[in-house]
Amino acid sequence: MRASLHQGSIPDDTHPVFPSTRYLGSKARLSEWIWGHLAELPFHTCLDCFGGTGAMAYRLKQAGKQVTYNDALRFNYLIGKALIQNSRARLCENQVEWLLARHADVAYAGLVQDTFAAIYYTDAENAWIDQTVANIRALPDDDQQALAYFALFQSCIVKRPFNLFHRRNLYLRLAQVARGFGNKASWDRPFHEWFRAFAAEGSRAVFDNGQSNRALLGDAAAVPGRFDLVYIDPPYLPARGAGVDYRDYYHFLEGLAEYDRWVGQIDRASRHRRLLRQPSPWIDRALIHDAFDRLFQRFQDSILVVSYRGDGIPSQPELVSLLRRYKKRVRAFSYGAYQYALSTNTASSEILLIGV
Repeated sequence: MRASLHQGSIPDDTHPVFPSTRYLGSKARLSEWIWGHLAELPFHTCLDCFGGTGAMAYRLKQAGKQVTYNDALRFNYLIGKALIQNSRARLCENQVEWLLARHADVAYAGLVQDTFAAIYYTDAENAWIDQTVANIRALPDDDQQALAYFALFQSCIVKRPFNLFHRRNLYLRLAQVARGFGNKASWDRPFHEWFRAFAAEGSRAVFDNGQSNRALLGDAAAVPGRFDLVYIDPPYLPARGAGVDYRDYYHFLEGLAEYDRWVGQIDRASRHRRLLRQPSPWIDRALIHDAFDRLFQRFQDSILVVSYRGDGIPSQPELVSLLRRYKKRVRAFSYGAYQYALSTNTASSEILLIGV
């Protein structure tokens, strides 16, 4: 078995490209605009403390910076490990095919099949997910494991209505009715085809920028070390409505990343088997101002860069006021009207604050 994992062609890193993503709030389309405001700043080491998809950390890596990626969710951490920390490991065609097959010497569990029947995927798809997780965990190389998880996460997202796990709505995929939303061709495309495609995308994105980059898992304010620049792109808390709870929206992916501990974290009272709720100051109106202040204070010796939305809490004037407690100069930039993924609000603007 192990011998077969090291044969076959491997994508090169001649032209590394950040993979496509359908992740809520991703900065993939804004990374060049943001980089345009950072390019002339005097920094080498940098921290992306709410890493998410890794789009901004990846752009900083492309610029030759020494990048630390951090996120509080394990599935995001694995994405950061695959695309930011990893500088060499890729998945060859034979490895991908091995990941897609069943093997006598791999122990398979049925957690997804037993727990999520008729919620997100079909019975056959749930069985495929269980099998693929077990195969990924059997890979001997940690970085290749992370790349394979990336491919699995992206495959799970693309086959979901709204690209989220916020409700029990498998019927939206399966019903034979006219639709005014979504992409049924993507939903109907088999998991194994999507996995091959995303594994290739992930491998093409891998490159070595000559720096010692790393991915961390934990609270943003608790990241150790000193950095020339800290990029802050926290969950968005709108002035109206609920905050963006990524752990809730992507709980299924977090469960896949925490497979051995998943059962004990499931909220059995929820119809869609979400994870038990964990409080976060970043989606709490009473706590978010203090959360920003603590983060600014923690990294006050660094250049502070904040990405946020113009219609959020705190407001732009409030964020500027908080930054000025620690920075002499604060500059503000606006992308103008910008429509975020899965949002119908076209009046919101992306704001970028830089404190030096």
